[in-house]
Amino acid sequence: MPGAAHDREIETVAEFDEVAASGSIAGHRVQAVDLTERTDRLLAVETAGALFLGCPMTPEAALSVRARGALVFPPVPGLPFDPYRGHLYTPDELFTHLASGGYEATPDARAYAWFQHTKADGDVFASMLRAIHDDSVSDALDELLSGAPVVGVMGGHAMARGTEDYAEAARLGRTLARCGLTVATGGGPGAMEAANLGAYAAPFDDTMLDESLELLAKAPSFAPSVTDWAAAAFEVRARHPLGGASVGIPTWFYGHEPPNAFAEHIAKYFANATREDGLLARSTAGVVFLPGAAGTVQEVFDNATPNYYESRGEPTPMVLVGRAHWTEKLPAWPLLRALARERSMEHRIALVDTPAEAAEAIRALGSSTGQD
Repeated sequence: MPGAAHDREIETVAEFDEVAASGSIAGHRVQAVDLTERTDRLLAVETAGALFLGCPMTPEAALSVRARGALVFPPVPGLPFDPYRGHLYTPDELFTHLASGGYEATPDARAYAWFQHTKADGDVFASMLRAIHDDSVSDALDELLSGAPVVGVMGGHAMARGTEDYAEAARLGRTLARCGLTVATGGGPGAMEAANLGAYAAPFDDTMLDESLELLAKAPSFAPSVTDWAAAAFEVRARHPLGGASVGIPTWFYGHEPPNAFAEHIAKYFANATREDGLLARSTAGVVFLPGAAGTVQEVFDNATPNYYESRGEPTPMVLVGRAHWTEKLPAWPLLRALARERSMEHRIALVDTPAEAAEAIRALGSSTGQD
């Protein structure tokens, strides 16, 4: 039954209390919930077939629930991340200690350092923890985006703050969000940050984005200082709290590229292949490809491939932005158009000149099959 597995997941103390009040959590999956203050409840409740993933509890409670048929995966000490986490990351979580210790002190930087160290060691336990973590993130991402019209915005990390290209990408993200679409990006700097910034700015009047672009231009790039780059973004958030939500899906595989602070929900992965495929597969309302280099070209055809072989429904819309870029500098458009013609899906792709035209193109391509 669709959704049945999610109905058995317990991801907060409040959810645990609600289910346990019935006298049974049999068959439920309790994920990263601190149960150290729930010993009496754990000793009394039925637990046959329950699964506890990374839930702190007293030794007495752990022994009791195991004896009564539960399976317990205890927390792993010393990690800079929780492999069993039940929710996506937030910017505040990943950038904790930024102000006091700089970027190197943040959980994001420490997770990257752990990844680099354990990857070099080839430790099978570490690779298992990374896989569990990434699966937990995927589960949380699916729960967040269930039923949402998601539009992916792809583009290069090198696009600098303070440039007109960055400003146009931000206005694109704002327009898409104001159209009721959930903006999802690769979660990093450059064009990705710009689109997430635009979605964050969507609830405010237009002057907010203009002011924010000017402020961010003081730290154009994450090099040489990630600390200064991130601090500028948090200054924008402090001046304009409660901005619009969007999704960033970055990776520690490219750990030298930090996540941006404007994606309210961050699904950060260790495995880049899982991240790339997941971002494109969840872009149900289409994908906008801003000018980019090798990574963006790869994403164009990673997205084109399932569209090419789609047999159960309509392919998702694809919009390439920058005629000269995609026909002359990196001529992906002629090949994409040839593939589309072969599968009669030309009505689902478009090449436009500017980001301002991309949002309308996404809406037009979606409305051609009643998805508007």
